[in-house]
Amino acid sequence: MDSMFKRAVRDSFAKLSPRCQLANPVMFMVYLSALLVTVLLVLSWFGIAEAPSGYIAAICVVLWATVLFGNFAEALAEGRGKAQADALRSAKRDVEAMVVGEEALAAAREEADPARAVEILRAAGRSLSSAKLSCGQLYLVCAGQQVPADGEIQLGAASVDESAITGESAPVVRESGGDRSALTGGTLVLSDWLVARVSAEAGHSFLDQMISMVESAARKKTPNERALELLLIALTLVFLAVVWTLYGFGAFSATSQGKANPLGITSLVALFVCLAPTTIGALLSAIGIAGMSRLNQANVLAKSGRAVEAAGDVDVLLLDKTGTITLGNRQAAAFIPVDGVSERELADAAQLASLADETPEGRSVVVLAKERFGIRERALSGNGFTVVPFTAATRMSGVDFDGHVIRKGAVDAVRAYVEGCGGSFSPQCVQMANQVASEGGTPLAVARDGKVLGVIQLKDVIKSGIRENFADLRAMGIKTVMVTGDNPLTAAEAGLDDFIAEATPEAKLEAIRRYQAEGHLVAMTGDGTNDAPALAQADVAVAMNSGTQAAKEAGNMVDLDSSPTKLIEIVRIGKQMLMTRGSLTTFSIANDLAKYFAVIPALLVPLYPGLEVLNVMHLASPASAMLAAVVYNALIIVALIPLALRGVKYREGGPNRLLARNLALYGLGGVAVPFVAIKGLDLLLAAAGVA
Repeated sequence: MDSMFKRAVRDSFAKLSPRCQLANPVMFMVYLSALLVTVLLVLSWFGIAEAPSGYIAAICVVLWATVLFGNFAEALAEGRGKAQADALRSAKRDVEAMVVGEEALAAAREEADPARAVEILRAAGRSLSSAKLSCGQLYLVCAGQQVPADGEIQLGAASVDESAITGESAPVVRESGGDRSALTGGTLVLSDWLVARVSAEAGHSFLDQMISMVESAARKKTPNERALELLLIALTLVFLAVVWTLYGFGAFSATSQGKANPLGITSLVALFVCLAPTTIGALLSAIGIAGMSRLNQANVLAKSGRAVEAAGDVDVLLLDKTGTITLGNRQAAAFIPVDGVSERELADAAQLASLADETPEGRSVVVLAKERFGIRERALSGNGFTVVPFTAATRMSGVDFDGHVIRKGAVDAVRAYVEGCGGSFSPQCVQMANQVASEGGTPLAVARDGKVLGVIQLKDVIKSGIRENFADLRAMGIKTVMVTGDNPLTAAEAGLDDFIAEATPEAKLEAIRRYQAEGHLVAMTGDGTNDAPALAQADVAVAMNSGTQAAKEAGNMVDLDSSPTKLIEIVRIGKQMLMTRGSLTTFSIANDLAKYFAVIPALLVPLYPGLEVLNVMHLASPASAMLAAVVYNALIIVALIPLALRGVKYREGGPNRLLARNLALYGLGGVAVPFVAIKGLDLLLAAAGVA
């Protein structure tokens, strides 16, 4: 943090170049004002002065401090991105890649022995620097080697350490032919081997995109930022016209009354800087950069600031059921016996059939039997046990022991098994299975020695706290829509507003287009190639880093943690950024109005004594009033930097409620704070005899 602070201080002075200042029109006007007062100060040293040299020097110092404070706010926000970019660059280095040809790949595909396949690839390969790899080339990467470039896996499966990119220490499995076939350059293969096809030219890899995005220098202003910037420029021009008009009034009145004009050029320049929206002008860029930084800290790469801003305006969320709303796998919820069998007898048989089943569903059956009836796990060795593993062909698993045969599996598979043994399938079991299915669950039948004992009910388990999350989103005016390929009943159980059943790629795309045609902004997540069309259509499209290259290219954000629930956090970060910008804009404009009514009466009292009635703060003199105002104008930027970087506290609520709160807190606060602060500074300056 200390090095980041020092870097920001150094960058604040580096940003004093006119080229850097031009990027912020409001602060550029402050920059020109500081230059003008500097010229007036130099002239005062040669006896050409329209105000005391000490007063000009004080105004000059404060104006340059205002420019530096604005630079510091932006540099401090940029510092976070630069620190993260430096860490990412350390993961990006030139390595030797083993390039292979199409013939070698085809030969390796035909080889059944993995070790022999690797030998074929190595024999046909040639070494090439990763910096020289081009799109479409094939490379081999083995255990212990760094992935030389982004690629789409063509052959093999391996455990890959992606901690340099995601920060997550747990390795992930990457393999060909699925939704986890994207390989990121700079990651490390921990086991086995892979053949991948380069998917990005050198300098345009995923890691390069991350570095350029987290560095604020590559950040483009969003449409809302540009619109606000135009408003600030308009306000600046209005106050420039006000100050020019005041100068004309002052000159005319002073000449007609035979008095000296109290509105000298120095005072008018300082007044212009005070009245212009310098507070939000100085912090606007920092707010946007900090918003992107908060998203980066959440391990989400936004390809554009527009996507972050759109996340704050989203009012429809499309959420995958599995992994987002429910736990990744269904869990055993009930034992339903049939034909006079006791529930304990069914639970005992179901647990025996599941002891060798290491799937989450199988383990949940063992746990449920233990919780309901205290049935302990039994050893599978030494008691005549023969485990029958689950296969896709039989769709059953089970165990044979002491002459007993227990099977557990899909209802139709168990039915075929029972009838094949010469038994008859229970009509009550069919009825119970249909009932479980109609309620959105998955029925598993259990049979022992050719007789059906009953049904195990598997059901989706709603994640803890997810209903409350959706209630908060609803309070914010956001509609939640579950995307499911099977059970729409989960939507009601989780408290969602709607669902898309049989979620084919066409159904998702059509739903997004329908919502957008109704005027909604839509966000969704996806990881597969079949999600790419819908991701490309959505306003905020979050692709999983574990997903395919097509999904990542279609999305405008990439979640490095590959967590579908991250979409909710992204929306909150986007809304927090918009709330921060709106709050500080409200405060800044209220500040300007307050300074106008606080300072101008004090400046014009010498020419128009009748204005004394408006000088409610009874400031000591025009000079002390002006200096107090310009000092406050500089200090308030520093005071608001932490808020701009941290963001205002996020609160769920509708737009009207949030608007009323912001007007009350930042609007009224923006009016009250300048009166108190300027009066306090005026007393200090008067006591010190500065002005």
